[in-house]
Formats: sequence, C-alpha cells, structure tokens
Amino acid sequence: MQNLRFSGHESFPLKHFWPLKGTQFLNANHTFSEPTAVVHLGVGKNMVSAIKFWLRSLGLTDENYNIQEIADYLFGEKGVDRYIEDIGTIWFLHYYLVKTNRASIYNLIFNEFSKERIEFTKDNLLGFLKRITLKVNFNSLNVNTINTDISVFLRNYLKPKFKDSKINIEDDYSGLFFDLELITHYKKENSENKIQDYFILNRDFRDKLPVEVFLFTILDNNNYENSISFNELLTGYNSPGNIFLLNKEGLFSIIQQLIKKYSFITYSQTAGNQLIQFSEKPDKFEILNNYYAN
Repeated sequence: MQNLRFSGHESFPLKHFWPLKGTQFLNANHTFSEPTAVVHLGVGKNMVSAIKFWLRSLGLTDENYNIQEIADYLFGEKGVDRYIEDIGTIWFLHYYLVKTNRASIYNLIFNEFSKERIEFTKDNLLGFLKRITLKVNFNSLNVNTINTDISVFLRNYLKPKFKDSKINIEDDYSGLFFDLELITHYKKENSENKIQDYFILNRDFRDKLPVEVFLFTILDNNNYENSISFNELLTGYNSPGNIFLLNKEGLFSIIQQLIKKYSFITYSQTAGNQLIQFSEKPDKFEILNNYYAN
C-alpha cells in the first residue's frame, strides 16, 4: 500500500489558471517561501500554499518544487497549451493527478474505490478512506481533514449545479475537470426518508478522450511491457481504464483507433486472451506532439 497524504490544498479546488501561473512564477526564479510570493502571484497567502500544493500534486514539480518536464512541455515559454484550451490537456492533468499520488484521495478513488462502488454518498467515501488508513496504520487520521479532502475532490469534478455549503461564487466555476464528466450527482430520499446527495463514478465510453493521451499513459507506465492484456489496461493499478473510468466498450474502441493509426500496435484475441502488442515503443512526447500539431 502506498504512502497516504491528505490536505495541503487549504480547501481550494484546482483553479483553471493555476498551473500556468505557478509554472511561470517558478520559471522566473521565485520561490513559494519568499515574502513577496503573494504579490507576484496576485493571490492571498492561503492560495499561495494551494498553488504550491496543486503543482506538486499534478506532477508539475518534484517534492522540492523543481519544474518537471511535463510542466515545461505544457506551460513553459513554448508550451503546447499554456491556457488549457484543449480537452486533451485536461485529461492529461487528471492522469498526472491520479498517477503522481501526492494527493492520495484521487489515486485511491480511481484505483480502488471505483471498484467497490459506482454510486456513493460522502459518508460511504469517508468510511472507505477511514478503512484504508487503518489498514496501513496511518496514525494521523483527522476526520475533518478527510471530509475537507472529499469536499475539494467533488468540487474539482462536479459542475456548478452541485452546491456545497463551503462553495462560494468564484469556486462554483473554477473546477478544471468539469468537462471530463467523470462524476455525476443527484439527490434522492434515503432510508431515513431524508433527501441526500448521491454521486456516481461513471465508467463510460469516453469519446472525448484523445487516443494520443491514452497512448501516452501506456508509454509512460514502466510496468507495461510490449504485450499488455486487455484486462490490465481496463482494471490494473494506474491503468487508463481506471484513471479515465473507461468501460469495456470504450477501451476496445480506443484500441481499435490506435491499431488503425499506428502500425507498431496490434491487437489479438486468442483463446479468450485479449492482448495489445507493441513492435516498438516510440517516444511518448512525440505522440503528444502529433496530437497538439493537429
């Protein structure tokens, strides 16, 4: 079981312009600890901490806040999508948020909780996280902290129709991941005849997911060899199936698109074994370049 990390976001969901703002700030040789950080970033002290947290959680910096390759690729001076105008970039940042595992709730929800429940309440999610922390002897569990993480998680993915008592008008429209439609929300009467919020983790077809972003996640995974089973891609740890909440039909469709587009990829189905195979593995950033060039 991986190390668990909660809080750090100061109760702020990821805002659309923070990846670029934070990357520019660090590329200008500023540090988050300097007294003038609030001036250079144009935000309050708590938001400075939140920007720092989200840059690290997205894998845009390392633990010491050194800019990583992916940050320069997306948001550097010649970044391919500095203002996050392309849906592929949003999928890409979601992938890094789950994969990097600096904010544990995202990795746990998409890799584990999504296999236990499709429909859930906040209490269901809290119970799952408490169980996980006990399992790994995580001694610093604070229920209030976990509840805040849950609230921020939902605010990152749910469109403004979902209202939370902690949300203000600006936060209503700040979630970067709304358009991915990974989570939906509705209200219904519970067993105590009270109206309650319910949420659904939607495993779906994902026709808005670019095949190049999908392929990047395979090439980026050091655990994948040249032959990968369909089931591993669908439900394995940090698999595209888990991270993007793909259903079987959606995964099969993307694989079919890949084999038509790239001659180095083949797909076979023999005796019930479904395999995607690579005759070679190109540079993952070359694949992204093909996407952003179009």
